[in-house]
Amino acid sequence: MASGDNGIALRAFPVNTPKFWGNEKELVANCVETGWISSEGPAVKEFEEKMAAACKREHGIACANGTAAIDIAVKALGLGAGDEVIMPSFCIISCITQIVRGGSIPVLVDSDSTFNMDVTQVAAKITLKTKAILCVHTYHFPVDMEPILRLAKEHGLRVIEDAAEMIGQTCMGKPCGGVGDISTMSFYPNKHITTGEGGMVLCDDPVLAEKCRQLRNLCFDPKKRRFVHEDLGWNYRMTNLQAALGLGQLAHLDQAVQRKREIGRLYTSLLQGCPGLVLPADVNAQGETNIYWIYGVELLSSVRADAEEAMKRLADVKVGTRPFFWPMHEQPIFQEMGLFKGLTFPVAERIARRGFYIPSGLALTDDDCREIAQRVRTVMETLCKDEASGYAAAS
Repeated sequence: MASGDNGIALRAFPVNTPKFWGNEKELVANCVETGWISSEGPAVKEFEEKMAAACKREHGIACANGTAAIDIAVKALGLGAGDEVIMPSFCIISCITQIVRGGSIPVLVDSDSTFNMDVTQVAAKITLKTKAILCVHTYHFPVDMEPILRLAKEHGLRVIEDAAEMIGQTCMGKPCGGVGDISTMSFYPNKHITTGEGGMVLCDDPVLAEKCRQLRNLCFDPKKRRFVHEDLGWNYRMTNLQAALGLGQLAHLDQAVQRKREIGRLYTSLLQGCPGLVLPADVNAQGETNIYWIYGVELLSSVRADAEEAMKRLADVKVGTRPFFWPMHEQPIFQEMGLFKGLTFPVAERIARRGFYIPSGLALTDDDCREIAQRVRTVMETLCKDEASGYAAAS
């Protein structure tokens, strides 16, 4: 067991602890007391309407999780066999799963300095088979959407916006979740709004919204006899219990975003000059302020160790971490399927091996951040000293 200089066991800091603001318990208890616990309960519709309004969308379709939301969005747009979808290599695998399963062809681009897709590479990837562009807002900032939307308009393409990590962020003066033809969100416990598990599809087109609702609910058609189906969907419904929790969380979204930015800026002030680390910027080239969904750092090129070594050392002092995403073109499952042969994306490959994030949950106090930052600094100072003395190379 790790201990400090005084011999007392160190307190462990998990990578995420969610924040509950006060009335969530009451809202969830009401579901139990009234018996409305399934997806038929009134909180689901209320959550959909309020989340859609927050994103300036006409329609919200609550579902089981963020992966379900992407599955629904891809199928609702009619993407199928042979259709090409341009997307980043650097993302979580749920972004690509339904594209591949549905027979569409993922066409990958590399990342830029913000960890988002490099939008300057998109135009060259468009062919006569291209049907959509999937934009995944990643970690700190939204994708630069203006050139994406311009290309989509020029070529008649659909734009899917994965806003799972940017709830409460803005893009082009609009809320994330409100850009493109269709948007998706996740309400996993590390998001700015949590329902435990949960997700949502957001759009403006009423026909598209109705298609999403049917896909979410096994393609039951309310206008026809029950148990007669003309398409295949999923049971991806959100329960009333989850939606009630989401309503309690949504009421405090502005506070959540403000607190995340306070945590991120405090970490940056505490870690300035920390050897071996590249810290995230506070503002990007488009003037958007970092939302600090997570506090992601990258090892300097001068550090010979990779992220795994740094994370192992942080685990030894009870600081939870997570590695960055692993690129899609390097995923074993897709290599086995014969996808992405010969492709290389240097930025995605670098940040996957050299990036990680430290505890970033909303429940962190300022004192927690100070303690974590001190442990991070000590670990990095030791790592850099070990490398300078030849320890790391020898080991």
